[in-house]
Amino acid sequence: MTPAPDDELVEGLAAGNENAYAALYDRYGAALFRVAVAIVGSREEAEDAVQDVFVALVRAGGRLRAVRNLKAYLFASLRRAAIRRAQQQRRQPLPPVPASHATPPAEASDAAVRLERALASLPAAQREMVALHVDGGLTFAECAEVLGASANTAASRYRYAINKLRDALRG
Repeated sequence: MTPAPDDELVEGLAAGNENAYAALYDRYGAALFRVAVAIVGSREEAEDAVQDVFVALVRAGGRLRAVRNLKAYLFASLRRAAIRRAQQQRRQPLPPVPASHATPPAEASDAAVRLERALASLPAAQREMVALHVDGGLTFAECAEVLGASANTAASRYRYAINKLRDALRG
């Protein structure tokens, strides 16, 4: 079965079709979760942030018909939910990733451990940009839309992050 294009999903969501929500979760749920972990630094808070996004979608109902880029809309909603959760916990919107979340399991390769540590050491805005682009699969234009920044700013943050990761992994 071919997945429905995002326009069909938007119409299904606006109509309250449960299958549309399931298809949306199948298509974007894992990426939303990975990005949420990068933003909030906690698996539990990330799960809650993703749930907040889906609850908001249900509540939005027919207003969703105005959405033109579902992917960017979802990740922008996720970012707002994650920041709101972080503020409720009285911490900065993009805290450093705790060491317990930054270290892969013992069987992970040394390179994977170094990469996770390098990612955790990035400034929050750069870490968020990498998560949106790599984990979320968003284009630079979509990242810019999510961040409320220009595409050049999004691309620059990504480039700076990649350079820092490259330097950290060489050392």
